[in-house]
Amino acid sequence: QYSFKEVFGTLVVQKELFDKVAKPLVEDLIRGKNGLLFTYGVTGSGKTHTMTGSPGDGGLLPRCLDMIFNSIGPFQAKRFVFKLDDKNGVEVQCEVDALLERQKRDAMPVPKTPSGKRQIDPEFADMINVQDHCKVEEVDEDNVYGVFVSYIEIYNNYIYDLLEEAPFEPIKPKWNSCNTPVRNGDFLPPQSKILREDQNHNMYVTGCTEVEVKSTEEAFEVFWRGQKKRRIANTQLNRESSRSHSVFIIKLAQAPLDADGDNVLQEKEQITLSQLSLVDLAGSERTNRTKAEGNRLREAGNINQSLMTLRTCIEVLRENQMYGTNKMVPYRDSKLTHLFKNYFDGEGKVRMIVCVNPKAEDYEESLQVMRFAEMTQEVEVARPVDRPLCGLTPGRRFRNQAFREELSRKLEMRGGPIHGETEEQSVAEMFLQSFPPLPSCELLDINDDQTLPKLIEVLEKRHKLRQMLSEEFAKNVLAFKTMLQDFDSSVVSKENYIQGKLSEKEKTIAGQRTELERLEKKVKTLEYKIEILEKTATIYEEDKRNLQQELESKSQKLQRQASEKRRLEARLQGMVAETTVKWEKECNKLWVKDEKLKQLKAIVTEPKTEKPERPSRERDREKPVQRSVSPSPVPNAPPVRLRHRRSRSAGERWVDHKPPSHLPTETVMQPHVPHAITVAAASEKALAKCDKYMLTHQELASDGEIETKLIKGDVFKTRGGGQAVQFTEVETLKQESPTGRKRRSSPSRPDPPADAADSEWTDVETRCSVAVEMRAGSALGPGYQHHAQPK
Repeated sequence: QYSFKEVFGTLVVQKELFDKVAKPLVEDLIRGKNGLLFTYGVTGSGKTHTMTGSPGDGGLLPRCLDMIFNSIGPFQAKRFVFKLDDKNGVEVQCEVDALLERQKRDAMPVPKTPSGKRQIDPEFADMINVQDHCKVEEVDEDNVYGVFVSYIEIYNNYIYDLLEEAPFEPIKPKWNSCNTPVRNGDFLPPQSKILREDQNHNMYVTGCTEVEVKSTEEAFEVFWRGQKKRRIANTQLNRESSRSHSVFIIKLAQAPLDADGDNVLQEKEQITLSQLSLVDLAGSERTNRTKAEGNRLREAGNINQSLMTLRTCIEVLRENQMYGTNKMVPYRDSKLTHLFKNYFDGEGKVRMIVCVNPKAEDYEESLQVMRFAEMTQEVEVARPVDRPLCGLTPGRRFRNQAFREELSRKLEMRGGPIHGETEEQSVAEMFLQSFPPLPSCELLDINDDQTLPKLIEVLEKRHKLRQMLSEEFAKNVLAFKTMLQDFDSSVVSKENYIQGKLSEKEKTIAGQRTELERLEKKVKTLEYKIEILEKTATIYEEDKRNLQQELESKSQKLQRQASEKRRLEARLQGMVAETTVKWEKECNKLWVKDEKLKQLKAIVTEPKTEKPERPSRERDREKPVQRSVSPSPVPNAPPVRLRHRRSRSAGERWVDHKPPSHLPTETVMQPHVPHAITVAAASEKALAKCDKYMLTHQELASDGEIETKLIKGDVFKTRGGGQAVQFTEVETLKQESPTGRKRRSSPSRPDPPADAADSEWTDVETRCSVAVEMRAGSALGPGYQHHAQPK
């Protein structure tokens, strides 16, 4: 599916098509704007019929001409008042030069353009017989208009003037100096017209014939004369196929009238020249369908090449407008696009009529044509054109004409002259009629003595009246001279005053102009400084971004190094802790062995005596001494030296918090932290000096024994300047009675057997050895329960 602004069916009439498409272009032409209308389609789709029409139903071209002359008919200038130059401009001639040009034209034996009295050619009479009388409503009545037409064709990328009076000759063979045809090239390149660019950057054809026309019939006869010279040929697709692109150009020159509304204003800046180009493009065709050969094949190739260039230009314009690019548009690749370069650049409106043939054989090519036509709608090229302002009173043509008619009517009513006499003559006659009438001067008798005295008396009265009038006239002249002198003096004084004011204003303007120039220079200097500062700021911002990126990369590198360092420290601390625990185990083992050896040595070297009695449980109960996990040693037993358990945190500063209610235990294993500050209550001063904290808490277990808990934590500094403790672990010290020594409920016990002493000693040794070896999880330091179990 393709979308267009207007779609016309097969039964559409030429008038409806003209009203929708071409009428706005004619209105813009009369308002001083340019326009371009061309028909586009495949061969045999009806492009030429749409442009020229058929007998009884004129096409777009005759209807455009009819609308132009219907609108400007009463306001046309006389022939040769407007004269086109050879640089695509126009100038205004005075009435004398225009009259000489008209006389020279009338003296020619055969006029170049048809006159209005000549009979219309019946071949095209029906095409221009348009009964619509369409015209532009608002036409500037204070302007005069002139219409010029030209007709060219673009054949094989060469431009030919179809209105040129030189005899038309086909392309001649190329001959060398020996009068023999050249074998390398069969044809000599034709001498075509040259495209040039005027001072307003508009393209035009140099040396092209431009004919001034005064009516629709005259203009269409000029067109028909050039149409007969256009190249057409018979192909398999069309009996009269156009082999070239034809361009019919209508130029409208308009200039304002002077203040009196009689003559054209002789100022070239006030002349407006607008142009409407009606283009009948040759149809695109495929050679495999037309079966073209030779010249027809070369013509088809040039036609397709020029249409492809047109399509490429439209595509580049569309891309530049949609995506903001600045690609160069290839106008110069074809004469067709180069001629209408200024239209595509925005010097007027462009309308395109796409002609489609419903034949099934043209389906593929019709799709290509409609795809291209739909794309061209997205290109915006029109922009407003400023018209020059003349500054004269509007409506002066009819106002001055009405004034002259009214003056003639009043003079006629007063008996004065009507035509060909001046107002001064009528005033003189009125002045003579105010004198006394002369009596009859006829003498019938020789003795008549009354006629002459009466005549003398009347002449004397007239003489006296004339003298009186002369004196009065002299007085009036003198008074008038005095008034003129007074008026001149007042005018001179006013002129002097005005000149003084003007000089003051000019000085003020000069001062303001100097100040303006100074401010402009200052603005330029400030703009230059701003530009330098912007460049400097851009450089600094770039340096700042680079430095920030470098800083971020280095900070990331430092973070990676710090994290790597922490990992290494943690790994080393783990290795040091493992090594420390390992060597502590080894040292403890060696120390236990040493103690065993000493005990064995003491037992072996001790003289054997009676075995001491084992104290009974009753006696133990009667003792007021505080109980211990280990039983009291028997007399004469070797003493066991108390050892403190080594702490894992020996290398750190500790706060040892022991409440006042703390009870010391008499166990062999005692918790000991070197370099500790022992306090009864936690204080900020003590916490500030240490980085570790330990709280000793005692409570009674379910079996009646005392259970001691060592609650440990880390000391941290807070943001407010204080200290905070985070507890990390709890060590539990618990004492239990051995399972071999069970309490008995009877108050008395039987005498122990003979080997009781040996068993008691063995139990003591076992307990001591077990406690020294730190069994039951004691290998990992003071974070576990300490109790002995029998072997």
